[in-house]
Amino acid sequence: MSLQASSQSIGMQKCTDEETFYMHCRAAYLTVFRSSLASISSKHQLCRVLQQAGRNPSQATLNKHWTPSTTKLNFDDFCEIVKNERPTEVHELMRAFRKMDINGDGYISHNELHIVLTSVSTASLKLLESTAEQCQIAALERLEADAKLKRQNFGNELDSPPKSLASTAVTVPQPPHKTEPDITLKKAVFDNKKMFPLCQDWHHTCMKGSFFLEEDGGITSLQYRLTVPQTATVYLTIRPLNLSQRLEKPSSWMSVDTAVFVVSGKDTKEDSTLVCFTESRDKEKCCWKGELSAGTYCLLPFTTSCRLRKRTRKSVSKPVTLVNRTDTGELDLTRDFRGALSDIFEVIDLDGNGLLSLEEYNFFELRTSGENCDEEAWAVCKENFDTRKNQLSRQGFMELNLMEASERGGDPTDLWVTLEAMGYNRNLEMVEACPFLIDVYCEEGQCTLQPVSLESGHRILNTALQRSITARSEVKTLRGQENVLVYTYRGEHRISTVIANKTNQKVTVHVNNEQSKNCSSSRGMSVFAVEVPARTKMVCQHVLPINEHQEWTYNCVESIIPCQ
Repeated sequence: MSLQASSQSIGMQKCTDEETFYMHCRAAYLTVFRSSLASISSKHQLCRVLQQAGRNPSQATLNKHWTPSTTKLNFDDFCEIVKNERPTEVHELMRAFRKMDINGDGYISHNELHIVLTSVSTASLKLLESTAEQCQIAALERLEADAKLKRQNFGNELDSPPKSLASTAVTVPQPPHKTEPDITLKKAVFDNKKMFPLCQDWHHTCMKGSFFLEEDGGITSLQYRLTVPQTATVYLTIRPLNLSQRLEKPSSWMSVDTAVFVVSGKDTKEDSTLVCFTESRDKEKCCWKGELSAGTYCLLPFTTSCRLRKRTRKSVSKPVTLVNRTDTGELDLTRDFRGALSDIFEVIDLDGNGLLSLEEYNFFELRTSGENCDEEAWAVCKENFDTRKNQLSRQGFMELNLMEASERGGDPTDLWVTLEAMGYNRNLEMVEACPFLIDVYCEEGQCTLQPVSLESGHRILNTALQRSITARSEVKTLRGQENVLVYTYRGEHRISTVIANKTNQKVTVHVNNEQSKNCSSSRGMSVFAVEVPARTKMVCQHVLPINEHQEWTYNCVESIIPCQ
């Protein structure tokens, strides 16, 4: 329905062009603010309200209207800005859509458009074109519903997000007999129609990170501390972070599986308690939604290693050049190296504010050199390189690396050590790392998310993983040994097994996946053996489909290898 038709349906009188313009401005304004008497107090708010008015302000436009001396803008100021800025054209929306749709799957993230959450299909492009108009219509209808507030209060109560998500998770049979103590996990709440909640009025925080593949095949990742101020419904997602600027070629790690385990309790194996873990999928996102009590939790990112693993390194006759000399004889970073450094900056800029704090830079230092930069060294860094708000800018990060290259006379040896620690090969391809993004939406109160440590094979993660498998799995005993149990967890897109040895001596279990079809094991092979110490549990393997668009069949046979 057009705005004019909608206006007629709610009994509005015919307005002049100027009256209509101001009505549209008010409608756009109240989609962001509760009253037209409220002031715009930040550049971000100005951007949001201009978008609601059908404009697509560039950074230059925002800087023109929000100068360093600006502290606030009122409704009249906003109307003048709207009058002077042309509306967004359809072809511009399409160009922006294609630019944001990095992986070319027909969906874009509202995070990337400064509007919170959910995705829009290209098939619904007309909806995208008319979003601002529909917001105005809804606002006008609310205004008309209360004549007393029509001229003074233009309040807007955003719809609450749906209380559930969608899940296509398979039903996992209960164990035939109890062999473990009961473990109660927080259950996700789901809806069969929508996978992604409309959390436009929920509090949001996010943090980036990366999985790094070690020489021994282990995986290192940042751990995080989540603080929930009060009991609330929380929506948690993790997904690979696409760094590619080419629409037709997303980053190579986008198929890597990701998950987050939420643990409460003290930082010890004995005291930690598994609360929940992300196990539902929405495209590349792995999601969980449910209620968390007030408190502090540890967020443990996880990947199975099925798609992030050591591969045979191709011999490189001539590594990519990292530094060269200009016409004047000065050292400079090559274009390829600057591109890699820019991606590294994007990964270590954990909060996504475009700057590196000392804490963020130290995670980078710890990863690449095993050392920390102290306050004194950071002060020297700020004096010599481009910084903003006492944080290192992208340009400053480039300058820092150029200085290090210059100090070594252009010798790239140490530069390659840094690059390889960040997952790059000698072709400057990130093949042994997977950047990711964690998003947390909280219905009540502002959650905080902080990086706390860089860990490999974290014992709490291993314990949480085992408990997640044994709590929701089939269980069977191995032939000839009733005290050796195999737990099999069957999730939407992952199968995981744990072997529990309840005997007083170690056992060796032979595992054969040769009858499985379209399956990839985290062990990297179809047939292998697992040695399980006495009275312990051990994760045996994780299995994912090689091709998620094809059927996959898991058929594994475990048997005891007799002691010699």
